[in-house]
Amino acid sequence: MNSKANTLMTVSELLPKTAPPEPVALPSLPAQPLVSIVVPSFKQGRFIRDTIDSILQQSYRPLTIHVIDGNSPDDTVEVLKSYGDIPELQWVSEPDRGVVHAVNKGFAQVTGDIVAIQSSDDVYLPETIAKIVETFRKNPDCGLLYGDSVKVDADGRELLRQDTAPYTLENLLTMRTWIPQPSAFFRREMLDACGGWDESIPYSPDTDLWLRMAFRTHVIKHDDFLSARRMHDEQRDTQKAKIVRDYTQMIRQSPDIAAASTKLQRAAQIGCEVIQVRYANTSWEQMQHKWRLRQLSPEQMPLQSVIKSGLQPIRDVLSKIKRRLVGRST
Repeated sequence: MNSKANTLMTVSELLPKTAPPEPVALPSLPAQPLVSIVVPSFKQGRFIRDTIDSILQQSYRPLTIHVIDGNSPDDTVEVLKSYGDIPELQWVSEPDRGVVHAVNKGFAQVTGDIVAIQSSDDVYLPETIAKIVETFRKNPDCGLLYGDSVKVDADGRELLRQDTAPYTLENLLTMRTWIPQPSAFFRREMLDACGGWDESIPYSPDTDLWLRMAFRTHVIKHDDFLSARRMHDEQRDTQKAKIVRDYTQMIRQSPDIAAASTKLQRAAQIGCEVIQVRYANTSWEQMQHKWRLRQLSPEQMPLQSVIKSGLQPIRDVLSKIKRRLVGRST
């Protein structure tokens, strides 16, 4: 069903909730659970067909796709219109407040027993949805399920296929493992209990939701690669300072972490230093955060790496001096 709305949808009921501290009760799945995929979109006309096709080409049914486009000025709408009246595809194109608002608008539409969010530049690998439905069936206490993701370039060529560490809540907080949004699926009851994405942290809303769920349900890491993540210049991953800002804010404002054990609170501190190291702007900043990380977790930050980072600023200065001297001599 194609649609063009004139007003923004109300999504206040999907704002993050102070979820109950006890585990979320999960009823039995129906014989053929409906899978609903939310696809937020803005100026992704060159990629979104691949995304939609990767869902429609899945063998599993029933499923629905909810594309929430932010009134893209490119050819996104033309791509969406080209699918005609496919009942599995529902879309809207209208102004919104950004990707977080778009995802929450999608959440307000879904009726599936199992829900996922797929970026409009990423794709599912074949048979992914059949695999996750079967895993949910075999694990009735699982509320959140994810697998690894293949990294590909803008043209879809594979760049990296790397297994992440096994799932534990501690591993998630220390960033030894992570939950790739393109490979994550969850039971609808988790959304009802925890709410949607948080607009106050637009560069960490997916991780924030996974953490809220992880404190309240059994999480399983699937053995297979389930999606492909496309790397290109317009990705939000390039916004280093904003990612660090929002991740650390997410940890600070989390009531679950505030009430957690000392061990998990320390794990959350370690994760904050890991992300600072990963997205540091200068070698000097990286060295400082590596040193702090070593104080918290020597096994995650060897002393040799700290020393190497400490020497890098000196190398940078010497390199600049050398370039100037060579320039003058010529």
